[in-house]
Amino acid sequence: MGNCIICGTPVDGEICESHEEDAVFEFRGTSPSQLTPGRYYRGTVDGYADFGVFIDIGDHVTGLLHRSELDRRLESLDWEPGDDVFVQVLDVRDNGNVDLGWSIRQREREFRGHLIETADGEYRPEDLEDEEDDTETETSDESDAESPSAGELQAAANETETAAAEPAGAVSSSGSVATETAAASTPTTDDAAEEEPALKRTTVDAIENQVGSVVRLEGEITGVRQTSGPTVFELRDETATVECAAFKEAGVRAYPAVELEDIVALEGEVERHNGDLQVETESLEILDGEARQTVVDRLESALEQEARPEDVAPLADHDAVAAVEDGIADAATAIRRAVMEARPVVVRHGATADGYVAGAAIERAVLPLIREKHTREDAEYHYFERRPLDGRVYDMDAATNDVTSMLEARDRHGEQLPLVVLVDAGSTVESVDGYDLLSLYDAEALVIDDSRADDEITDAVSVAVAPSLAGADVADVTSTALATNVAAHVNDDVRDDLEHLPAVSYWEDTPEAYLELAREAGYDETGVSERREAVALEAYYQSYKDKRELIIDLLFGDGEDSERPRNGDLAAHVSEQFRDKLETELETARENLTVEDVDGVTVSVLDTDAFTHRYNFPTTILLLDALHRSEREQAATHVTLGVGDDELHVRATEDVNVRDLGDAIAEAVPNGGVSVVGGADGHVEFLPGERDAVRDAALEALGETLA
Repeated sequence: MGNCIICGTPVDGEICESHEEDAVFEFRGTSPSQLTPGRYYRGTVDGYADFGVFIDIGDHVTGLLHRSELDRRLESLDWEPGDDVFVQVLDVRDNGNVDLGWSIRQREREFRGHLIETADGEYRPEDLEDEEDDTETETSDESDAESPSAGELQAAANETETAAAEPAGAVSSSGSVATETAAASTPTTDDAAEEEPALKRTTVDAIENQVGSVVRLEGEITGVRQTSGPTVFELRDETATVECAAFKEAGVRAYPAVELEDIVALEGEVERHNGDLQVETESLEILDGEARQTVVDRLESALEQEARPEDVAPLADHDAVAAVEDGIADAATAIRRAVMEARPVVVRHGATADGYVAGAAIERAVLPLIREKHTREDAEYHYFERRPLDGRVYDMDAATNDVTSMLEARDRHGEQLPLVVLVDAGSTVESVDGYDLLSLYDAEALVIDDSRADDEITDAVSVAVAPSLAGADVADVTSTALATNVAAHVNDDVRDDLEHLPAVSYWEDTPEAYLELAREAGYDETGVSERREAVALEAYYQSYKDKRELIIDLLFGDGEDSERPRNGDLAAHVSEQFRDKLETELETARENLTVEDVDGVTVSVLDTDAFTHRYNFPTTILLLDALHRSEREQAATHVTLGVGDDELHVRATEDVNVRDLGDAIAEAVPNGGVSVVGGADGHVEFLPGERDAVRDAALEALGETLA
């Protein structure tokens, strides 16, 4: 019986089951059957194949990391044969084949523990080395009595190792640094060299050309991560962010007084580890008083100057966009500041074509900025995430998931709290509770949405890019049109990449200015339509995933200057499936429509539970949209009403405020549990037992409103 190396829980072995994935194992067994699925192992690249990478796990076992397990393209891996990498063992098959999984952690210090796994079990490295040392001692020549004993040699080695491992500076309880080196304990003489002059400050963006030199940096601590070896601090100055490793002893926190948001002065040697720039910390001092304020003022001045766009230049002339130019500038500034402050950016968007395209626009702008501002090669996977929402409301379920994830990232990896960006969702009062939960943890949120927003949102988020709040007509604007304008001001370098995206988001009545932009970018109307339909289909499947690579291929291929040839074939292939599936459902829906005349208003009613496939594509919302477009020419005023067991959706040629409709239904059916989700452009929910009464009340209210 031992204790878990991470949490100290009593276990049989060295690590508890809940923390197995937090440790990296070095395999010294001889058979694949001795591996433990689920654990992460250090391996060595053996070679490439069309379908993946072969990785040697130890000296006797080779596994396959299949290309489907990668979080990027196989061709984009920069691994070379012989490189050390980290992978997860997913499965060991009966025939001895080993299936491997991708690990986002590609450095040992990113794990919380290090263990050695043999055929007999797992061991701490120092325990296994002690056993090997004891074995060597027993077999040594015991006749050399004048030689130092093994214990004396070990003690001397430990003393030397301790002196070498001890950090050059130790932070006192008040935050000052007392420099302690091996030389400091040596008596000085009259001939001792004079103290070296203090280092001049340099900036993070300048250290790439100073590898091997000792530099002085001043800035804010934006991350603290304890590994099985050093403590890793992330330091941000006015130019960029860099990781700084500080070592006391394996797994022991160096400079424990230094915490997130401290302003510090750090000196250390610039090195490269697996391609990443890193500073090996020699001294670390928490600044206070005037010294601290000087750095704070420097950081804030640089942030404000660099984060805010000089001016707002919309992609095209569009009244709804012009109405929110100030909001676009504010949103772009907030996103840029988050990147520069090393705060993760989490984009939440609706699982629709408009939501996915809008979210992809923000992603396209932010990722290069993260790579520019952070020295870690994998920074984009730590500082950006795009997560689709099931609906267009940022409810407590979504907010709770985000809060849980951000607290775990803060506690396990020392990350700062994120900026949450709601796109094509979250602009109505139903989302306020979710924002309030974020605000309790001081996590910032902003909204970019084409819906008719509620005034309460302006107090719940830091920025709201919603034309309806500015009194603009939102009939001809999409969330993508808004988000691409924000993205273009987040990163002007990608503006040309984004110009065709607004046109992709319109199902009909696309503004000519956006069609012209798409044509100039090399996308004709067919190409635009195919991409919209393809994204709509892929948005349905596993809607909780971002599908980053697939969306990139669909949206950013086949332009005139594209580096991804023939991706138009991909869009055409997927869009053909979209049309086939949608047309099949439309035929069934048309056959089962009930058409009623209500005070001169033609209403087509579809029982969406009885005459749609509830768990197949297309979604109810997408089907009703398409059905309304195909049926509305039958009358001057036409309404398509979808009534399910507990939901009612309405589409109309005239403006219908769903919140007002819900109030009328609730008054007529007081025991129906009627509520509106998604505001004026949302839908009505009710109790299944009052379905018929709700349907009749909705028809009467629509007749009175539209007649």
